Amino acid sequence: MTPGVSTYHQQVAAEKRALILRAATDLFSELGYDKTSLARVAERAGVSTATMFKQFPTKADLFEAIVLQFWAADPGAGMSPPELGDPRVALQTLGHRYAQLLHRPGMAGLHRMVIAEAPRFPELGRVQFDLGKEPFFELVRDYVESEATGGRLRVPDGVRATTEFLGMISNFVLWPQLLLQEWSPTDRAIAETVESAVETFLARYMTRDGDSR
Repeated sequence: MTPGVSTYHQQVAAEKRALILRAATDLFSELGYDKTSLARVAERAGVSTATMFKQFPTKADLFEAIVLQFWAADPGAGMSPPELGDPRVALQTLGHRYAQLLHRPGMAGLHRMVIAEAPRFPELGRVQFDLGKEPFFELVRDYVESEATGGRLRVPDGVRATTEFLGMISNFVLWPQLLLQEWSPTDRAIAETVESAVETFLARYMTRDGDSR
């Protein structure tokens, strides 16, 4: 197979994968996880069942791919740790990144579906946590604890501090959407929430040596 043909087939496969993920996301939201079959997803996506099962052998594989897609909102940026030395700048970067992920279209719907189906399919909650929330949480926790080791933050409990910081953002950006369909904060309101979370966090945990202002 020539490189050109190989690239073409890869592109076609990627396009079909995107159609499948979009169709599955819609159907999971409309019908729930239990009532959504792979055959129905294939029909909605306009692909053959053979293509469907080649891409995603099980419904669990499909759900994992959806979770990964939602939490990788900007694959080009990646999720590399910020540089140490300026907690204010780093936390602003991390906070805005987190808000961007939570505010991505469909994220609230994904959370609603997981919450609704978790009693019967507890593995859905585990996948959402392990592949989605936990990696970002650990990224922030590792950064906070590294700054504490360097003496710029005074953090007795890295897990608690990280939970407080991310919670201030998610409590405004994401959680109201689970109950209020009309909840749609402006970009400015989200940015102000992130800045407030950063300043509140630093007021609690920054040492005098860590203040770069």
